Amino acid sequence: MLTDITLGQYFPGVSFIHKLDPRVKIVCTLIFIVAIFFADSLVSYGIVTAFVVTCFLTAKLPPRLIVKSIKPLWVIVAFTLGIHLFTTPGEAIWQYGIFHITREGIAQGALMTARLVYLIVFSSLLTYTTSPIVLTDGIEHLLNPFRRFGVPAHELAMMMMIAMRFIPTLLEETDRIMKAQTARGANFTSGSLWQRGKNMIPLLVPLFVSAFRRADDLATAMESRCYRGGEGRTRMTELVHTYRDYVAVFAVLGVTVVLAVLRWGI
Repeated sequence: MLTDITLGQYFPGVSFIHKLDPRVKIVCTLIFIVAIFFADSLVSYGIVTAFVVTCFLTAKLPPRLIVKSIKPLWVIVAFTLGIHLFTTPGEAIWQYGIFHITREGIAQGALMTARLVYLIVFSSLLTYTTSPIVLTDGIEHLLNPFRRFGVPAHELAMMMMIAMRFIPTLLEETDRIMKAQTARGANFTSGSLWQRGKNMIPLLVPLFVSAFRRADDLATAMESRCYRGGEGRTRMTELVHTYRDYVAVFAVLGVTVVLAVLRWGI
């Protein structure tokens, strides 16, 4: 289960989306996430579905990655569906005591669940098609205008990159420790809540020790290479906008405008 978490994972490729400028991908992702909330009808959701599918096909990503990005959050998805099923007023089609399911609840639950799935899948597309180093450069460039207000753009981008880079590593380490502790008789799945909490101690202690050791090794490596922050640093590869970036921005803005028109008729 832990190894199914896709946050921070990068899937190498040479597709159209892989070659986009990271700044454009970040901005387009944020715009489309906002645009998803404009969808409020079957037609709107059909357009969102078509756009998300087209992006994944363009990125040439395996379909299993879509399922893999949703699988760890199935509890949240199911909870969202259940909330709308049992709390939306309307024509009841099933009732048991205080619980009831309405036609409106089914429709509303399906639409809200689809919205959540699209948010997860499209956000995952950003990390699937952008390496952590390139993503860091993009974040730093976007934060540069705030440096005049004292925001340490390079340091913030570096921290984000390191955090995202080590999420898969720590998840693998957690899975490895869990298997080792299970082989020694530890039980993480049964017992009372208090007992499960106590059983987590043999997992958390070695995980924290491993995380602190990795952080210390990384700090030593950066100091040995004379790392002193972003002042005066240069880049081997400069970010440059190409025609692909303009096509991507136009496509995202076009979908956003269409969804806004369908909702408000402007």
